[in-house]
Amino acid sequence: MSWLDEYYPVLLDLAGRACLVVGGGKVAERKVAGLLEAGASVVVVSPAVTPGLASLAGTGALRWAGRAYQPGDLVGTVLVVAAAGDPAVNRQVAWDSRSAGKLVNVADEPALCDFFVPAALRRGRLTIAVSTGGTSPALAARIRDRLAGMFPAGWGPYLDFLGEMRERVRHGVRDRQKRRDMLEQLAGEEIWKLLEKGDFAAAKERVDLVYRRSGG
Repeated sequence: MSWLDEYYPVLLDLAGRACLVVGGGKVAERKVAGLLEAGASVVVVSPAVTPGLASLAGTGALRWAGRAYQPGDLVGTVLVVAAAGDPAVNRQVAWDSRSAGKLVNVADEPALCDFFVPAALRRGRLTIAVSTGGTSPALAARIRDRLAGMFPAGWGPYLDFLGEMRERVRHGVRDRQKRRDMLEQLAGEEIWKLLEKGDFAAAKERVDLVYRRSGG
């Protein structure tokens, strides 16, 4: 796949699923951190690893196979990351992964990647992902950091509240069109303006008012 191709943006549920990381350096450590945050079951294959990865292996957070990569390491995995210090090893992992029908990400080799790991901003259930298609991860991180100021920590609790209200609307309003209209109002312009100001308390009051006016 060429790095000029369009990519399909998606959020993956990796909880409990086997993911392979080939390599044990700092890049591999960063990749592992993201996978563990997503709840993945991570296997690291590398003759040597960073102290951080060794510590994670010691606590059982991941499984470390202290040897060179073998094609059999792909069995049972759903996602593969090639982050070895040797480009030849990374290319071999990419080739084997595609031959086995696995999605693979190759560090510093956009043309060999089936997917990219974006710079992500998380506020509870809100996830904002920024990608430059592998051309400049540093720029993606800078854009993410700029967005952080627009979406403060209060978004997390607010979305928890909004999720509860959405369920109340879904189960409490029987008329389908009325229910659809209400759900759209919960993200309407008036509420959005309050959110832009960071006035989450007022936004919650407005959402609650919309619900009560509906007879819910």
